[in-house]
Amino acid sequence: MTPIYRPRRSVLYVPASNARAMAKASSLDVDCVIYDLEDAVAPESKEDAREALRDHFTASKTAGFERIIRINHLSSQWGSEDLLAARACKPDAILLPKVEMPQDVTAVAEVLDETDASENIRLWAMIETPRGILNSDEIAELGLRSAARLECFVVGTNDIARETRTRLEPGRAGFLPWLMQILLCARAGKLDVIDGVFNDYSNMDGFIAECAQAAALGFDGKTLIHPTQIPGANAAFATSPDEIAAAEKIVAAFALPENGGSGAIGLDGRMVERMHLDMARRTLAKSGRKLPQ
Repeated sequence: MTPIYRPRRSVLYVPASNARAMAKASSLDVDCVIYDLEDAVAPESKEDAREALRDHFTASKTAGFERIIRINHLSSQWGSEDLLAARACKPDAILLPKVEMPQDVTAVAEVLDETDASENIRLWAMIETPRGILNSDEIAELGLRSAARLECFVVGTNDIARETRTRLEPGRAGFLPWLMQILLCARAGKLDVIDGVFNDYSNMDGFIAECAQAAALGFDGKTLIHPTQIPGANAAFATSPDEIAAAEKIVAAFALPENGGSGAIGLDGRMVERMHLDMARRTLAKSGRKLPQ
């Protein structure tokens, strides 16, 4: 059976301390919203932010997008309360900051299990430190274990820049080896992976260029800091009409009786293998198209 894929092209951060912004997000054409209890909330506002988040989820039982809550690290003074509040809200996922080792994920998964949290609450992990990058392979292996709940990596480019002292310049040349390492490890663990934010939301040309780069590298989407960035991200990471048409042709060709048992076939003058069929099916699933019978 072909898996059902959820688009994660546009992933918008919204401060949990801003009730108005959380309410406004409900009307946006975004794939995911991250309600942030961490960096976007000042220390003196953490408790109020948790209460605002509880109120928002109580008032809005469902949404037309995935809902993720970013908590503070469990080792912090706010982490445990954040996790309990997030669990009570029953989001689609909880985003863990500064993940540096598998235990950062499994510790949270164990708490969720011990408190009988729904298995539908998944975990996302931020890779945003040098140690996190170096250990991203071990962390991503948790994606192959259903009990770990891990489903997605999110790259924290701003934190990586700060900790490595590498400049975030146009083209991100210094970051490319790290971005590709994170992506490679994510794919080995069957995880989705979301690119970091583009800070200058007034520079739409620069943002579009970085989205195009991330899409070409293989990322599933981009984290966003402003609603004006949503259309650009949705367009950059969308499945193009040409890709859909090519995928439909491959699936239809393998569905022919004479090709049913073939490992490879000729199509339009080139060899197409079963792995291309798998890729085509994924493309159609992500685009929402029905697979040919």
